[in-house]
Order: sequence, then structure tokens, then C-alpha cells
Amino acid sequence: MEIPTKYNPVESEDKWYKYWMDKGFFHSVPDEREPYTIVIPPPNVTGVLHMGHMLNNTIQDVLVRRARLQGKNVCWVPGTDHASIATEAKVVNKLKQEGIAKTDITREEFMKHAWEWKEKHGGIILEQLKKLGASCDWERTSFTMDESLYESVIDVFIDLYKKDKIYRGVRMVNWDPAAQTAVSDEEVIYKELQSKLYYLRYKIEGSDDEYVTIATTRPETILGDSAVCVNPKDERFTHLKGKRCIVPLVNRSIPIIQDEYVDMEFGTGALKITPAHDIHDYEIGDKHNLETIDIFNDNGTMSEAAQLYIGKDRFEVRDLIVPDLEQAGNLVKIEDYVNKVGFSERTDAVIEPKLSMQWFMKMKELAAPALEHVMNDEIQLHPAKFKNTYRHWMENVKDWCISRQLWWGQRIPVFYLPEGGYVVAKTVAEAVVEAKAKTGKEYKAEDLRQEEDVLDTWFSSWLWPISVFDGIRNPENEEIKYYYPSNDLVSGPDILFFWIARMVMSGYEYRGEKPFSNVYLTGIVRDAQRRKMSKSLGNSPDPLDLIAKYGADGVRVGMLLCSPAGGDLLFDEGLPEQGRNFTTKIWNAFRLVKGWEVADIDQPEAARLATEVFHARLNSTMEQLEEQFKQYRISEALMTVYTLFRDEFSSWYLEMVKPAYQQPIDKKTFEATVGLFEKLMQLLHPFMPFLTEEIWHLLADRKEEESIMISVMPKPEAYDAALLEKFEQVKEVIVAVRNIRKQKNIAFKDALAMNYRLKDDNYDTAFDSVIAKMCNLNEISVANGEMSGAMSFIVKAVEYFIPLGDLVDVEEELKKMEEELKYTKGFLISVQKKMSNERFVNNAPAKVVEMEKKKMADAEAKIKVLEDRIASMK
Repeated sequence: MEIPTKYNPVESEDKWYKYWMDKGFFHSVPDEREPYTIVIPPPNVTGVLHMGHMLNNTIQDVLVRRARLQGKNVCWVPGTDHASIATEAKVVNKLKQEGIAKTDITREEFMKHAWEWKEKHGGIILEQLKKLGASCDWERTSFTMDESLYESVIDVFIDLYKKDKIYRGVRMVNWDPAAQTAVSDEEVIYKELQSKLYYLRYKIEGSDDEYVTIATTRPETILGDSAVCVNPKDERFTHLKGKRCIVPLVNRSIPIIQDEYVDMEFGTGALKITPAHDIHDYEIGDKHNLETIDIFNDNGTMSEAAQLYIGKDRFEVRDLIVPDLEQAGNLVKIEDYVNKVGFSERTDAVIEPKLSMQWFMKMKELAAPALEHVMNDEIQLHPAKFKNTYRHWMENVKDWCISRQLWWGQRIPVFYLPEGGYVVAKTVAEAVVEAKAKTGKEYKAEDLRQEEDVLDTWFSSWLWPISVFDGIRNPENEEIKYYYPSNDLVSGPDILFFWIARMVMSGYEYRGEKPFSNVYLTGIVRDAQRRKMSKSLGNSPDPLDLIAKYGADGVRVGMLLCSPAGGDLLFDEGLPEQGRNFTTKIWNAFRLVKGWEVADIDQPEAARLATEVFHARLNSTMEQLEEQFKQYRISEALMTVYTLFRDEFSSWYLEMVKPAYQQPIDKKTFEATVGLFEKLMQLLHPFMPFLTEEIWHLLADRKEEESIMISVMPKPEAYDAALLEKFEQVKEVIVAVRNIRKQKNIAFKDALAMNYRLKDDNYDTAFDSVIAKMCNLNEISVANGEMSGAMSFIVKAVEYFIPLGDLVDVEEELKKMEEELKYTKGFLISVQKKMSNERFVNNAPAKVVEMEKKKMADAEAKIKVLEDRIASMK
């Protein structure tokens, strides 16, 4: 068949993805094979493909495709997260555009709208992943609100409540006034802002003109002050011990208390205490039994408790209160100040610390095994540097606020009784039974009121590796026993604690073992200025546009070429372009091989040697690849295969075996070349699935179902390392001869002769046929006598001569050799210094010491040859 001049990625990608799907190659069912499992970090249903997803899912696809080629039963479970806050915000906005307020409809009506939105938009990102080539088992696509996963979450809540690990209480939480819900510490983004520091004076009660001055960035919160606090060691305030002062504007009398928490150097050394609106103030208030005055409504407006500015937004009040304080004589001064302010990750609203009745989960006991098994490397983090971050978080773990004031999510299975108190049950029917057992009274379903709050999104996704196999509801089912624990998890370090660590906790709590063996932590995709790529900055290309322009394989290669584990990827369009150029190089090499005419003729010696050498190189590289994958050096693994094909196969092997112009190639070499090409496609397939599948089917006459995806990855075999070392010397000789041709402008069609001078019989003629072919030499022989009129070079103490007659400039040759002699002597001194260092010789691996000895011997031999040659030329 005629092979197109250019590879068409668009046509190839659509064709082969459909083929893989139609053949069911991605689907897995338990069998006798070794399982290999990955669960996808479920993207939010609100999301679309971005550069971080591209990197993360490319790495996952590389791992699963390689595992398939190794004969494992691969199960890559895809799915999406319901993303409580983000999705609810989308639905509320959609309703708003239709003239409907959330408060005007019932919960049931809202949920209907939410499900409609999810069905319409929720699968977009998964469809986009298919364009990338992601070989997920799409038949297993899961969603955190699917019935089985929903029930699993409820079952776990009930179980943990019964184990006394879940409780209800008033605590200080991060409150998002826009979404009107609590959010976790991990969902708060801190930004450095140019702010103001307001110095305010509070009159000392019972005095005429005595004041205590405090400094605050939030003057509106003085309306909730319960005390002023000073450090007991601060001599400036000793006279105020036991006294009280008056809160400006509202004229409330509050105590002046002492606590060593106060930083004497900050501001004035006196701190206003607002227990309802600052976590540290809350702790001091709790310690000193202070009154808690909540001055904010859930939407960030002033409550009745504030007494002033009721119903106005908190930031509007800041503008209003400052002139009022000035007029009242309480404003001392205002200074510019830089501080960090917390913003909600989901709505970008400024977070308000707020006391709120919430549901909490005790974490200390759950965290203990999760910490132990990461520290002892039963679960390995790649790179290991993240172990310290993990340990810090886990050793300082706090109780988890698991309730959210939303409707979209798993509704907390708590039912309140008419006379107070509550029961925890899966259904209202079960709750009626529980209520009777608790109180002895008969209740109807309508007598009980279910908790309005839903559970934090992470409370469902922490069960993901178990719940996708229904291991919570049916802990002994065949699938959970076969696929769990999974092998690898690929994720970003930004969710190391609030997703990865929690999955580890749930794994040990509900399966008694780890959820995965390895965690590969990717870096962040950044632009050339090291800024994180984001829509708001406008510095992030659309991944689908990149795929359309460079092909999925080109983009995959580009993303992986510079993405070390845990290291940020500095992205520019030169990377996928480089990937596309590599695709073109492979295609051109394939067309070259398929374009040869094959004849039943003898195999040339050069071709036989080339095949032998490349087999050794291939096995050496596969050995290296196994080590790199074992260490999760995915970027290095790609570069290893990239270099093997581009340099060793395309630039050396094909040059050594290709027949002369318009001449046929022998059948034996052709078949060997096709066999090597196939092995290279198998090594490249995890990185470049589409191109390799295309070439796989065109290289040989294969049946339709014989996909490269399910072929058997070649395993490294024993190889002759000495042969490879010898060939590296041969390469040096070939490059040196080619350089002489280039310097003297001698065309390749003009044959040359080459002579060599033996030193201790260390010249090997085995590769002469290769050198002659690659350099177009008509003679290779021993040099007799002086070689005047020849250009020379030295490789491993063997001196080579290319007779050129009058073309040789003796003075220029002498100058070059003297420069080379000077460099080699300098190199020898540096190696001798190293070898005279006893610490190096005694502590370095024997292999390294041996290598240095060899370098020294080679340099000494080369110096001798150069000195002799210079003397004879002079």
C-alpha cells in the first residue's frame, strides 16, 4: 500500500481511538493475571480540560499502557467529583439568569435543576480526555453522587459516628459569605494585599482622659470586641491590670486582660479580642471565659448584635466606621500595611472566620496509621521530599469540619427530634425506629427533621479507591478483593493532605491496608515567567487547540520532556512543536524502511554488525528504562527512548544498514530492521499511542485485532557491554573522518583511504566494514613510516591518518595537536588529583574508581601518541 508522505494525526487519532473502544481493549474484569489498578483523581464536574489535567492524565496513561504491554490486567477507573460548592454556584447562577432565586424553591426542585446541569455539562472533561488518548475503562466511569458511592458515604458517616469519631459542636470555621458555607483550611487561598493598619484608642473606664491604643486591620470588627489583651511582661501596661475600657461607638465596657500570646512588638502591644471573628481571639476568649458576640450574618452583612450599620456589607461598613471613629475622637492614625488575606478557592470571596454549629470528625487516631505507613515507605511518595510536608501535616492534624451549608452533595444522615436531640440513621424509616429506642416515644416520619447540611466533597472522594469497587457496602466482593489496593496514584502536591492523606486514612480504617503503593506527585504547569497557568491570567493555552495543532502524541511528548516528578513544568509552545517534530522523524524513518526494495541476497558484514550492535543497545536501554520507571522518573524514561530512536536508530543504525542508492536491501537485514522498529514502537507506545498503533499495523501484515496495545513488551536480555563500548570508539572514528571531509570540503562520493598506527596491538579490525561504509573509504590499512601529507586524529590511543597530499596544512595540524596535547595533560592532572585523594578512593564505588583508572590510562596513552606525532611532524 502507498504510505502517505506526511503523518495525519487528526485522522489517525480518531480512527485508532474508535478502534480501541470498539474492541474493548480498555475494559478490565478480574481474571488470573496480575492486576494493575489506577483510580483517576476525579476532576470536578464543573471543569474543562486544562494544562494540569493534560500533564496528570498523560502520566497516568503512560503507566497504564506500559502495564498492559507487560501483560497485566489493567484497570484505570475514570470518574468525576460532584464538587459541592463549585457546582452549586453554577446552578444558582443558572437559576438567577432564569429569574429564580435558590431561596424561592424547595430543596427537591433545586436538586432536579442540579442533576439536569450535571447531565448536560458534567461529562465534558472526560470526553476531552479521550482526545488526549486516555485509555480509561470508560465502562467503569464513576461519579461521587452515584447511588452506590452516595450510600457508601452515608454508611461511613454512620459507622464513624457509632465509633465516636463524629460529633457536633460550635467551632471557629472558615466561612465563605458568597457560598454561605464553611470551607476547609485547604480551600482557603492566601493573597498578599496592600492594606491599612488603623490605630484606635479605647477610653479607660472611670477615667477622664486615659486611653489604651490598639492596632487593627479590621476596624469594623470592634463592634464584636469582648476584651483588650496585653502581655503580662509588658511594663507599659502594668498600671492597667484589672481595669476595664470602653469599646468606641457602642460604649460597651470590656475587661483588660493579660496573656503571653500577645506580641509586644506588633502595633501598640495591646490587642483587641473579638472571639467570634478570629481563630486566635476565639482561643483567648475560650481561655479567659469572654463573651462571644457574632456581628456578621451568614452573607457577610452586619447582624443585630453589631448594634450599628445593621444589614450593611462588612466592607461598606469599613468605609463608614473610619470617619465615625475619627469624629468620635477614637482614631489615632492610619498606616499602610501589607498583610495576607484568605480567599475562598471556589468563590474568591474574602473568608470570614466565624463561629458556627458544624459536624466534625476526630482525626488523630485515623491519622496515626496513615502517618506510620508513609514514613516506613509502605506507601512511597515520589519524589520523597514530600514526606516531610506529609509528616508535618499529619503530626499537627486537626479535627475535620465535614459539614457544608449546601444542598448539592450527600445529605448528612441525622434526624432531629421535636423535643430536641437527634438520631443518626440511613433513612427516615430507620430514624423513626432509632428515635423510639432512644426516647421510648412513638414518632411518625413527618415528626423528624433531617439535617439540612451536606457533607464536604472530600468526605466522598476520600473513599474513592474503595467506593469505585463498592468495597464499603460489599467489603468481600470479588472486584474489591482483586483490584484493591491500587498500584499508583498520580496527583498534584497541592492536595497531598486533604485528598491523598485522607484516602490513606480511609484505606487503613476500612480495608486494613494501603489504598495504593506509590504516589507520583507532579509539578505545576507554569509559563516562561514561572507564573501558574490560569484562565484569569490568560497565560494558559487551550489543550484541545494544542492537540489540533500538534497532534495528541506531539503534545504528550512535549508535556513530558521537561516534567520531573514534583518539579514544575515551564511550558511554551516549543515543547509540543518538538514533540510533533519527533513524530515526523519517526514517520520519515518508517517510510524509509518501507520504501526499500528487498532481495534474496547476502547480508553485508556492516549490516550484520549494525544489527548486532543495535540489539545490544536496545537491551541496554530497556534495562535502563526498567530502572527509570521503577523510580518514577517518567520524564527521563521518555528522553531515554527519544534518544534511542532519534540518535542510535535513526542516525546510526539506519545509516549503517541502508543500501546504496537504488540498490535493494538483503532480506535478513530488512526483517531484522522491521523487528527492531516494532520493538521501538512498543517502547514508545505508552508515550505516543496513536502514531505507534498506526505504524504497528503498517509495518507488518497484521490481523485487525492485533493491536500494539495488547502486544507483549520486549524484556531486556543479556547483551555484550564491551561491544557497545567498542562501537562508541567506532563512532568517534566515523565522526572524525566526516569532520575532515567537512573541513576540506571533500564530497562523500569521493572515496578516501585511512591508515592507522598500532600501539600495543590495540586496534580491532572488526568494525572496519562499518567505518568504510559510513565514511566511504576504499582502504583501511596499517600506516607504514611517516605519514606526511595526511590529516590525523587519535581515538583511544590509536592514531588514524587520512592521506590528503597537498590539502594538508602541516603548521595548522601541528597547532591543533599541540592544543589537544595541552588539554589532555590538563585532564590527566585533574584525574590524578582525584585518584590521589584517599577519601575518594576509599569511599567511591569500585566501579567509579575503576572508571577513573581507565580514564587515567587512556589519557597517558593519548599523550604519548600526541608527543610522538608532534615530534615526527617537526
